[in-house]
Amino acid sequence: MCVCVSDFEERARKVLPKAVYDYYRSGADEQRTLHDNVEAFSRWCLVPRVLRDVSSVDMSLSVLGQKLSMPVCVASTAMQRMAHPTGRWPQPEVQYLLGHLHHRRGGRGRRGPGGVLWMQLYIYKDRELSLSLVRRAEQAGYQAIFLTVDTPYLGRRWDDVRNRFKLPSHLSMSNFSAPSLSFSEDSYGEDSGLSVYVSKAIDPSLSWEDVLWLKAHTQLPVILKGILTEDARQAVDCGVDGILVSNHGARQLDGVPATLDVLSEVVQAVAGRCDVYLDGGVRKGTDVLKALALGAKAVFIGRPVLWGLACQVMNHTLHHQQMACRVNGVRGEAC
Repeated sequence: MCVCVSDFEERARKVLPKAVYDYYRSGADEQRTLHDNVEAFSRWCLVPRVLRDVSSVDMSLSVLGQKLSMPVCVASTAMQRMAHPTGRWPQPEVQYLLGHLHHRRGGRGRRGPGGVLWMQLYIYKDRELSLSLVRRAEQAGYQAIFLTVDTPYLGRRWDDVRNRFKLPSHLSMSNFSAPSLSFSEDSYGEDSGLSVYVSKAIDPSLSWEDVLWLKAHTQLPVILKGILTEDARQAVDCGVDGILVSNHGARQLDGVPATLDVLSEVVQAVAGRCDVYLDGGVRKGTDVLKALALGAKAVFIGRPVLWGLACQVMNHTLHHQQMACRVNGVRGEAC
């Protein structure tokens, strides 16, 4: 029985192809920041207050004008359908940040009552292509744009290079379907396919002027994803509506601080002028509590959701195996 995120990860490791598991799990280079994102939560202690009435607890809050049931949201993760055929979390009330490198075109967002969808965005070298994604998000009813600003180039992920990672043949990255972005697998060289893809698509010249450009072309709230320093002050000066303190799940630059360790610095720099959120290393409810205590309004989780999606596939398969055994007159647990 799975009782914690580590249990789900171990089950996912057993069911996922090695290259897929490595892609989801790995960080950049020696992965020091990857481990530190998790360890940082152990460096902070909780000091409980007692004799408080906690018989009724309301975790709801308002984020970007939307009421959320709790301060925990699903982060943007690429290529979810490698973990699950639908690539979607089944809970209808989930707060969901849809990743840019996903397998479905930006059609109308599917959400149940109370669910909220935001769109994560990279800026293409082709600005018109970028704007087309923004327009599709607006038309589909998304409530905000999360602009990723820490990926001028893709981080060096050793496992992806070793595996020469590429998207499975039955899937495609719909948002990268423009003819100008097509390439042959022969162009991989000694790199991963995703690295080649991103180097051709994403604009490394992205600057603060582009943040202003995006703000001028949409009425949706704009949140910058990937701020770790007092760059937060300049972000607020650009009129952003929020900052997601993130090191890209430690997948971009190894050796940067854990997100929890710089959270209070960003909160102080913002000085209440916009919301501050956090991702990276959140694995338990007490992790969420520590992030909130240090000034985050909400947290985003990524890899734990992927492990859950992969385990759903495993449970679905086991269920059908057991049903087949029962139909054939064999006890399910013996299959």
